[in-house]
Amino acid sequence: MTAHTPGLFISFEGIDGAGKSTHIAGLADALRASGRNVVLTREPGGTPLAEKLRELVLGEAMDPLTESLLVFAARRDHLQQVIEPALARGDVVLCDRFTDATFAYQGGGRGFDLAVLAQLENWVQGLPGGGLRQPDLTIWFDLPPAVAAQRLAGARVPDRFEALPVEFFARVAAGYEQRCQAQPGRFARIPADQPVEAVWQAVRAACAARGWVAPGARP
Repeated sequence: MTAHTPGLFISFEGIDGAGKSTHIAGLADALRASGRNVVLTREPGGTPLAEKLRELVLGEAMDPLTESLLVFAARRDHLQQVIEPALARGDVVLCDRFTDATFAYQGGGRGFDLAVLAQLENWVQGLPGGGLRQPDLTIWFDLPPAVAAQRLAGARVPDRFEALPVEFFARVAAGYEQRCQAQPGRFARIPADQPVEAVWQAVRAACAARGWVAPGARP
């Protein structure tokens, strides 16, 4: 790719158990096949510091404001150290969760003040020329919380979020719905309660419609 090829930022969102990981890997392969350099990362995390903050967020009891501050602190380091440099190089960044997850989990799930989250979003993601760093595309794996709970049951030792009741995840799903309705042009909403191949084809179609992968590309 030339130095002038613009970078792409694609985030993957959904409640725990929605099946994001399989399709992140598949899309990475399809993008590499089209000649793009791909950076795979996640939130919270993506840098040594952010991974340490992730451990705290997932493992330690804290109030919603502390939780939100740690998530955004991790995000700031992630943007500075990984995401912005990759986009400047013209790479494609595939990120397992980004700010929509904060509004869904801390805002929707925890019931934390959305205005405070919006202020943190402005501080952390503000761009030098104005505006916010947001994904070019957010792929939302929309899964009924009860189905997600069935998928997660016995799969692994749950973290502090995965152990929460299904009612919490219903509020998280509603938080994602609110973000999607507010910025519909950025979202590709994909029903995740269908066969894996059908979900993949929907992911591929969302990216092919934007000219990022060839139609019919497979993982």
